[in-house]
Amino acid sequence: MRRLLAGLAAGTLLLVTAACGSSGDSGASGGGSSSSGTTTVQLGLIPIVDVAPVYLGVEKGFYAEHGLKLLITTAQGGAAIVPAVVSGQFQFGFSNMTSLMVAQSHSVPVRAVANGIASTGVRGADFGAITVKKGSPLKSAKDLEGKKVAINTLKNINETAVRESVRKAGGDPDEVEFVELAFDQMPAALDGGRIDAAMVVEPALATIKAQGGVEIASPLVDVAPDLTVAMYFTSTQYAQQHPDVVKKFQEATAQSLAYADSHPDEVRRIVTTYTKIPAAVLAKVTLPQWPADANRSSIEALEKLGERDGLFKSAPDLDKLLP
Repeated sequence: MRRLLAGLAAGTLLLVTAACGSSGDSGASGGGSSSSGTTTVQLGLIPIVDVAPVYLGVEKGFYAEHGLKLLITTAQGGAAIVPAVVSGQFQFGFSNMTSLMVAQSHSVPVRAVANGIASTGVRGADFGAITVKKGSPLKSAKDLEGKKVAINTLKNINETAVRESVRKAGGDPDEVEFVELAFDQMPAALDGGRIDAAMVVEPALATIKAQGGVEIASPLVDVAPDLTVAMYFTSTQYAQQHPDVVKKFQEATAQSLAYADSHPDEVRRIVTTYTKIPAAVLAKVTLPQWPADANRSSIEALEKLGERDGLFKSAPDLDKLLP
């Protein structure tokens, strides 16, 4: 486990942003409480569209209503967030389900506590897609055999999803050449011909479409209908020692998810406050779903595919991982 955490910790933390809350709160690593009863917790997020509900929840006062003040730290990915949560630097974090299952299968003590995002479940209208450049001869996922396909992280959720799309199209996923590339670098790489296809999520998907790129498959939809893609999590130790704080975080986050799901215009506005995504691009972005509860059957389908792809040291225990 120490080796795994050391590898995860190689991710780079970028900046810390103090969110709205009561003055006089403590930022102690265990979560501090002020004289007014407000508890301060550190939350690790990735600066992407997916986490917009949290920022809306802070702005609307949902977390304050539940006695919480969030101190948000943004990171490049879950690779930096998982060890920070396990070590107690953060009390909560955001990560995709495959990363959480990989950690749990290696006995890293993490526990999901609140839903994050879900696929739209609509083929051709999801927030993630396999794309090719304008004029490409590739017309389906089967055509990816022998081709160079970009994904953001090898041996993780997007590779699993692409492999399933290839299988469902009648191809052999073992014949696909996967290359690791950051989402924001994929549009230029695809347009320049350095890769044959890219598995992208928003807003890179909107950028590629603006370049004339074409979507040929919806991998997250191919994994399972309404796939739970990511969740908010904490350490097993923190969940056991602070069940009251975890419950408050769950309730405030559920309220925030519901608000975001029913206010897409506010989601697009709030994203401009914590990312550099232009408003013109955001207007064309396909938003994910933000249901209050995780879809366990979809997570089980993702787990089975992960096992098939050899991602886990041992089978993840979903009863211990999920709320």
